[in-house]
Amino acid sequence: MDLDAVRTFVAAAATDKFQDAADDLRITQQAVSKRIAALEKHLGSKLFTRTARGAQLTLDGQAFLPHARRLLEVERQAFNSVQPANRALRVDVIGGFLAPAGLVREFHRVQPDVELDIVTLPDGETAVAAVRDGSIDATFRWLTMPPAEPEIDSLRVFDEPLQLLTGPTHPLADTPSLTLGDLEDRTIWMPGNIAGTEWAAYYDELAAAFGFTIDTVGPNFGVDAMLDALAESPDRATFVGEQTRLRWPDAYDLRRITLHNPTPVYPHSLIWRTSNRHPALAALRTHLRTTTSSPTGSVWSGRGDQAGAQGAQGT
Repeated sequence: MDLDAVRTFVAAAATDKFQDAADDLRITQQAVSKRIAALEKHLGSKLFTRTARGAQLTLDGQAFLPHARRLLEVERQAFNSVQPANRALRVDVIGGFLAPAGLVREFHRVQPDVELDIVTLPDGETAVAAVRDGSIDATFRWLTMPPAEPEIDSLRVFDEPLQLLTGPTHPLADTPSLTLGDLEDRTIWMPGNIAGTEWAAYYDELAAAFGFTIDTVGPNFGVDAMLDALAESPDRATFVGEQTRLRWPDAYDLRRITLHNPTPVYPHSLIWRTSNRHPALAALRTHLRTTTSSPTGSVWSGRGDQAGAQGAQGT
């Protein structure tokens, strides 16, 4: 149904004169007549009768009027639902069990009145494109370089230490901590590293810097399948973030091993469009700037180091 025709019908019903409706809508009287005629044809009913005193609603017109008003109200609500000031803050967190989701959960804990819409987009390029076109308000990603676009800004919010995760029979399982140098010539199993994603690029760079190999062979059946495989394997190990939320049966006896000298960190940056005026976006940035902390001492964060240092100046 043509909502402009419905709007014209409601205006004409309120004034009883097509000319007054035309003045209110800033269109011609001829346009009012054409819209009403098209609506009547669509409905198969006469809505007005012309009299010397103006346009009077027919019985069908009187029956249709309250529904027409509701149609316009639904249109208004639908429009408002996607306006930044009226809709939930849309944030991409990569995955619900990863550190960015935890950062947003903490924000929601301290500001429970802020309505949130959490999404998980497949890669950084897609996420930044969604920020650019307004589909989402912000995303957490690893930046390989500072944003080149003046309308996109970023804030380095959290350097998450990485750990090595192994099963109980792995040769390194009983080691409380390792240096990155201890991983030289070893193979780290990461079937979830999808070529072309920013996290795959990060781990490839980390492997090249410290002389180990990233193995992505095998289908990625998800986190539970990965944990099953680690528990059963004497030689598979993978990287996980310190804040990654993982649960497994006690019988698996998986081991999280601390890495240091330097500590590998995954630098999470918040990325947003500078022209975005969603009121909760500024609150999220302020919360992240004042509540997150990063490890001290020697750390490795790849090319994101420069990006994060410059992005942290964003407001």
